[in-house]
Amino acid sequence: MGAEDGPSNALEDILFGSAAGMIAKVFEHPFDLVKVRLQSQPTDRPATFTGPLDCFNQTRKREGFFGLYRGLTAPLIGAACENATLFVCYNKWKDLIVTLRPEIPGLISGKGKARELTTPEIAIAGGGAGFMASFVLTPIELIKCRMQVQRLSLEGAVSSSVSSIKASPEIGSHPFATTPHIPSSAAASSTLATSSMAHSLKPKLLGPVGLTGDVIKRNGVKGLWLGQTGTLFRETGGSAAWFATFEYVAKKFISRRQKIQDEDIGSTMVTTKKKVTKGDLAKWELMLSGAMAGIAYTVSLFPADSIKSAIQTHSELNPNKPSPSFISMAKIIYKSRGIKGLYAGCATTIAKSAPSSAMIFVIYETLESKFGGFLG
Repeated sequence: MGAEDGPSNALEDILFGSAAGMIAKVFEHPFDLVKVRLQSQPTDRPATFTGPLDCFNQTRKREGFFGLYRGLTAPLIGAACENATLFVCYNKWKDLIVTLRPEIPGLISGKGKARELTTPEIAIAGGGAGFMASFVLTPIELIKCRMQVQRLSLEGAVSSSVSSIKASPEIGSHPFATTPHIPSSAAASSTLATSSMAHSLKPKLLGPVGLTGDVIKRNGVKGLWLGQTGTLFRETGGSAAWFATFEYVAKKFISRRQKIQDEDIGSTMVTTKKKVTKGDLAKWELMLSGAMAGIAYTVSLFPADSIKSAIQTHSELNPNKPSPSFISMAKIIYKSRGIKGLYAGCATTIAKSAPSSAMIFVIYETLESKFGGFLG
């Protein structure tokens, strides 16, 4: 996966990237759901969940095991689109960089092959890929995030409607908000009506198509790009860190193996030297490189992801209230919960991004090593 191996094949990047992304997404989705729910907690009342484990347990008890996979369809498609776009754009950016700067002393790979890229150049290529991928990813993440908090929202709608018989709370109150006090004289007379209302209000959860239609109906097609600023920051900076870290760690393993190989060749008086590539690395070396990349991606611009998730779920959890801008939401989160609020769900995200990223790179590199060149 590099410009030094010659021009990239877009079709291979699409196929290999899509396969890697979809397989990894099945593994990481429960972690992502917990992260989004932690990030999306209303800021005008006490937090619903005390932490990742509490969120996991509450979700499992309320919605069952498969509730942890709520909203999987959209991100599964999104993972295929995201990784295909990332790898295609990343390799095209690398080709462009080598075309613009074909030679740098000490970085010539040999006759017929392009030079290796420096770490800053790899970061630029990764950032460019992330920038482009953000426009593909934002609508998919919007639907995914809304699906992941939709049950909480609908429970809140039922709760609000039922409570209106008693005390007329604010429309769109959160499902776990404190229930207003009911005077004892009115409690008995409202019991039957309350029970009947709660039973009749069981809204149906919308799927990806229904939610997409709802967004377009309310805000037009442009509404699908709600939260684009946060996604753009996260993907541009995160992808730069992701690719640069993977290539950097992988190069360290390559240098180590090259040294060992050269020493073995020298001891047997053989002059032919084979250049070690990522295809020669062990699976654990690729996985460790990918895991380090996943951690770098997560910690680089995590607050942007928190703000993005809060914006995308705001209208779902707060009906009839316009979604704040990126800067406004950042101020709201910081004012109500401080730095901790901007990093809500970070530990959970690292727990899923490290192994998920390891899987993506191992699958991609393995497919490229075994099938690269078959499609052109």
